[in-house]
Amino acid sequence: MSDRPIERPLDSAVRSAQDIRATARRLAHVHEAALADDTPPDAPPAAPRAVIGESWRRVRTSGVDPDGEQPQRLLPVAELEHRRGTSQLAAVLPVLDDGLLATADAAQQIMVVTDAEGRVLWREGSAPVRRMADRLGFDKGADWTEDTVGTNAIGTALVARRPVLVHSAEHFVRSHHQWTCAAAPLHDPRDGRLLGTVDLSGPAHTFHPTTLSLVSAVARLAEGELRTRHHRSLERLRSSAAPVLARLDGRALAVDPHGWVVGVTGLTPPDRVALPKTPEAGPLWLPRYGMCGLEPLPGGWLIRLGRPDREAGPGSVVLDVSGRDGATVTVSGPAGSWSHELTPRHAELLFVLAVHPQGRSAAELAQDLFGDAGRTVTVRAELSRLRRHLGGVLAHRPYRFADGVAVQVRMPPRNVHLLPQSLAPAVVAARRA
Repeated sequence: MSDRPIERPLDSAVRSAQDIRATARRLAHVHEAALADDTPPDAPPAAPRAVIGESWRRVRTSGVDPDGEQPQRLLPVAELEHRRGTSQLAAVLPVLDDGLLATADAAQQIMVVTDAEGRVLWREGSAPVRRMADRLGFDKGADWTEDTVGTNAIGTALVARRPVLVHSAEHFVRSHHQWTCAAAPLHDPRDGRLLGTVDLSGPAHTFHPTTLSLVSAVARLAEGELRTRHHRSLERLRSSAAPVLARLDGRALAVDPHGWVVGVTGLTPPDRVALPKTPEAGPLWLPRYGMCGLEPLPGGWLIRLGRPDREAGPGSVVLDVSGRDGATVTVSGPAGSWSHELTPRHAELLFVLAVHPQGRSAAELAQDLFGDAGRTVTVRAELSRLRRHLGGVLAHRPYRFADGVAVQVRMPPRNVHLLPQSLAPAVVAARRA
């Protein structure tokens, strides 16, 4: 169901248990060399791994002081409890505990779970290590993003959207050099949306090279549990919606609150319908179906399709890539406006199309996204998925925004923060422009 990024091989600076201390010494030289002058941190001869070099570039731009204290403003207790209560990750804490807590205790580490904003929601594990973490401000409610504490596994995994191990002097801030941490992002399996991270952290000398693989595997188990829960909820809604749909004439769909389709009548069923963030009963314009009527169902919505108004098509599109935690597209027209959260790949596609208003061929888009003009099948498949939500907005031959649609791109204040998880050549080039 989701459109998650393609898995890459796990990348770690530590190759063996015997290599830990030697690697820490080597990384200390790399760190000092990178901060000694204005040479880009990924330049030879002393170069960090690519994911670390990109992170150092970001945190330098953000003004993080490698020698400074990192003041923390912990969340108020009420706000922390609210975030815990509304987080989907609360449901998978048993899976994370079963997979990681025993290892954390035995290896003098702590297990940390954050939300998508990098706020620490839960922290368990070795009591002595928790006390060490307290001295760094690494406590429940803390902000562990790159902007606040520099390069670290949690903050960097949130940006890179993949598992990350940060060993010793790969941390940007020197006071963290005695630590090693391994974090993996946790995604909503329904749509690929980032939910937060799970992390193991502890003294650098206690870490084993397999730690990153373990954290990554447990994260996938937790996502599998979320997927199972989602399927169960759809089955419950399908049972209650079936008799309603059976009594209807015309075309209609039954969907859950997030737009996942559990039943239809009078049309071919899509996987999902893109709903507004806060749908309300009544008339509703959807890019794929035009004017519709929305009615509540127990646990979801009934969408009745009316006759599409060809005069009420989209007039403008705002592609917002200004944030670091995701991108959105807002479509506006005579019938109102509608917003949709974009997957990382779809954000890349729309950005490329926005900066090339004349359009791009499938081969050109493959080069833009993958650096390989031959991957046209993948590009066409992604655009097919995107057009399910934006059928009235996108045109093809070549791929472009439809004629008459005004397109605006909201960029981040600094180009270096443009879609920071993206490795697409076109995005990397724009980031460094």
